[in-house]
Amino acid sequence: MAEPLRLCRSEALAERGRALLFDVLYRGQPARAFVLRYEGRPVAYLNRCAHVAAEMDWNPGDFLDQTRSFIVCALHGAHYEPADGRCLGGPCNGARLVALEVTERDGEVSWYPSEHIRPALVQG
Repeated sequence: MAEPLRLCRSEALAERGRALLFDVLYRGQPARAFVLRYEGRPVAYLNRCAHVAAEMDWNPGDFLDQTRSFIVCALHGAHYEPADGRCLGGPCNGARLVALEVTERDGEVSWYPSEHIRPALVQG
């Protein structure tokens, strides 16, 4: 298993608040991912609608609907269950967002790279 990569301090993620965006490589291509807190735990997904590979946030880091209950794609209006990324309605009904494995320990939120989702290359 890969070593976890630190994303942020736990307090940076408010319950059902704005998400933290971060860059990854998905199958070798640059992509954005996000982590937000839902029902007390961090959840993370690629910022990519299951219907069309388009970023979903309304404004940077804003993914939840007005009731703060569902992740909503700003482009297609698809509604996703934040706990598991399953589409509950819209053009991709039944599909799932691509999840990233995240943990929260000792006041830190981290993610684990996987075979298909790797850290973005650092320029410099």
